[in-house]
Amino acid sequence: MSIVVRLLWYFAFFWILILCGGTFLQYWDFKHHSAFLEIKQAAVKTGWYLPAFYCHIIGSSIILFVGFFQFSKKVYNNRPLHKALGKLYVFGVLFFAAPGAYVMTLFINRGKWVFISFLLQNTLWIIFTLAAWILIKNRRIDDHIKMMRRSYALAFAAVTLRFYIFLFSVLGHGVGFANNYIIISFLSWVPNLLAIEWINYYYRKETFVVT
Repeated sequence: MSIVVRLLWYFAFFWILILCGGTFLQYWDFKHHSAFLEIKQAAVKTGWYLPAFYCHIIGSSIILFVGFFQFSKKVYNNRPLHKALGKLYVFGVLFFAAPGAYVMTLFINRGKWVFISFLLQNTLWIIFTLAAWILIKNRRIDDHIKMMRRSYALAFAAVTLRFYIFLFSVLGHGVGFANNYIIISFLSWVPNLLAIEWINYYYRKETFVVT
């Protein structure tokens, strides 16, 4: 494996740790006292937002870890483990993370383009994940691998979204500046999919795993 790919691998894992660790530290007690939930009080009062919120953040944290290690050569070659983690990933996306994201999208309140971005991303996430499940059931392994890469690229958007928010806050005017959140919302997942399409093409005759 090239040094560039390995560095990207470690870089991605570092941000997954930051996101998942931060999520646990903020929300482990379910007391709703975070700065994010403070600005979502109107949504919280509907009774719909909090269950969806916790389903999404907990489900996403689990599947980010599970999906990441599916690219490990040791995990990939351990077929029972790979299969078990794959089921956990698909179940987490389809029944927790994605449904929660749909409800949360209804309460974004940042304009139609941000709404469209997250709605489209979440819909593609479900389609890719479900398609990957159907493909492996039909023993179309190569197509299954490509589809799961697409699915994880959209799961990883949870990381890239916060990474870009961090960059825009440090180097610019944060998410409150005109049109910044529109840019960030699309930037968080569209480049991910483009990168995965390149990987699918480049590794079309072999499995992309990390040793």
